[in-house]
Amino acid sequence: MNCSRCHASDTKVIESRDVAGGKSIRRRRMCSECTHRFTTYERIERPQLIVVKNNDVREIFNRNKLLAGLYRACEKTSVTSLQLEQLVSDVETQLYECSDPEVSTSKIGELVMEQLSNLNEVAYVRFASVYRRFKDIASFEKELSDIRKKKTGSVKAH
Repeated sequence: MNCSRCHASDTKVIESRDVAGGKSIRRRRMCSECTHRFTTYERIERPQLIVVKNNDVREIFNRNKLLAGLYRACEKTSVTSLQLEQLVSDVETQLYECSDPEVSTSKIGELVMEQLSNLNEVAYVRFASVYRRFKDIASFEKELSDIRKKKTGSVKAH
């Protein structure tokens, strides 16, 4: 690793630490030439996921696009940025564990809704209304009814 100040190639690691739940390593380095200290991060490089949209258009998975949609769904709720970052990371991990380089938007949407339903009901309904494109009030009411059934079922299960 070259020094970020003088570009010398003789640098040494003076400290390493796991970050992001073991998904990355933070390394403090020092240049042997100018003694400048700097930080680098090492992480596993994963293959790019391709998202297959409903109209069969393919594009590279963009976690920021998913995060932006979730921020809109969670406006004026108690859901924190940290919770949303964790949700997106969990979904991303699940997508990579499928070992399929292409994933449908419906698969992503279902994974997000599953996690969002446990996080915040209002955000879940907002996200579902955009994702499922409710055609009328009846389909929206059916979704709300399903949420109620799920909630009362989980209360009875405890």
